[in-house]
Amino acid sequence: MRLLTLAVQHVLTMYAGAVTVPLVVSSGLHLAADQTAYLISSDLVACGIVTLIQCIGIGVIGIRLPVMMGVTFVSVGPSIAIASNPGLGLPGVFGATIVSGLIGLAIAPWFSRLSRLFAPVVTGTAMLLIGVSLMGVAVNWVSGSGAGNAPSELWGVAIAVFVILVILGVTRFAKGFLANTAVLLGIVAGCAAAGAMGRIDLGAVSQAGWFSLISPLHFGLPRFDLLAAASMTIVMLITMVESSGMLFALGRIVDKPLTSDDLARGLRADALGAAVGGFFNSLPYTSYSQNVAIVAMTGVRSRFVCAAAGVILILLGTLPKLSFLVTAIPQPVLGGAALVMFGMVAANGVQALGQSDLHNKKNLYVVAVSLGVGLIPVADGRFFDSFPATAATFLHNGVMLGIVTAVLLNLVLNRSVAADGPGAPNPADPT
Repeated sequence: MRLLTLAVQHVLTMYAGAVTVPLVVSSGLHLAADQTAYLISSDLVACGIVTLIQCIGIGVIGIRLPVMMGVTFVSVGPSIAIASNPGLGLPGVFGATIVSGLIGLAIAPWFSRLSRLFAPVVTGTAMLLIGVSLMGVAVNWVSGSGAGNAPSELWGVAIAVFVILVILGVTRFAKGFLANTAVLLGIVAGCAAAGAMGRIDLGAVSQAGWFSLISPLHFGLPRFDLLAAASMTIVMLITMVESSGMLFALGRIVDKPLTSDDLARGLRADALGAAVGGFFNSLPYTSYSQNVAIVAMTGVRSRFVCAAAGVILILLGTLPKLSFLVTAIPQPVLGGAALVMFGMVAANGVQALGQSDLHNKKNLYVVAVSLGVGLIPVADGRFFDSFPATAATFLHNGVMLGIVTAVLLNLVLNRSVAADGPGAPNPADPT
């Protein structure tokens, strides 16, 4: 019973972050409720499978520590950009994800040699770009406009503010486990308020079945595109940088300093997680920072607790009613929570930049130019329309554009020094 209780605690801590990514992608692509629910179910199943791989291990894959794996926010922008290409769609996203995972498996043992490409000045800029780029989604959710072309309604703004106040209140006054579930509790409170106002429609939930298995490649056979695969491979590399810092921190918490072989096993699990995610209609995965905090807080170091949590996630993914319930959450409720979560992504980027030597003007130029270039598609969505169609997947993705710019500038301007080195805090999950 104690194992089950601790496992549920881990699930509740990471649940809000895990389901938000498919919700954001679905919102960006304007998918129907049934498709959104299927993406959520697929995500939960893949979360559980990848967590089991990381905790239990398969040969040279898996770090065998108490780690909870969840889909990374870094993949949101590239996924929407790839899927928006009529010739690729969601199968193009999953094909690119699978390719990135296979590449990650191949390079994991030698990844430390690439680490200087993703110094904190680069990863910090990337996370700041991701957070700022996603703010538009949160604001559209608050307004309830979906496409940002309708005025916000007062009730929606009020609900979003209420959700934010609940999250801040829980963060301020709660301790331990409750403090780590602040976003989830804010969403629950917001749903209760919206329900009292008659703003929740549970019709689809009542019609959904109780149990259904997830079908691999549900949206069709993967489609493979060079630029799409390159975009998702960059996501994979950033994810491996984040995971490196987080796994080293976890090793210190459980009094098991990591060797290079240990880290390689953990990174292989990240890479295999991307391949599994693509196969099960999902995205790349990374270790969730708030669950590492739970390990530190409880002092429970058993990897089998997280493995049990992985089994729970798989079971939750087989419950369509639960996934449809998530899709029934009013957009202003999600918007209030998303403003906090996406803001935390950006704030973690600022924190990573704080580990850089920003008194060095070269680093300032890396940040300044990369932000400017990365925000071009955000400021003007038609800026690159006259460019070759084959480059559209990349050029219209401001996050990828900014990240590549940051990597190249860091190499050119800081080529004589290892600008900062890896090890920035893991910002992939904002909760």
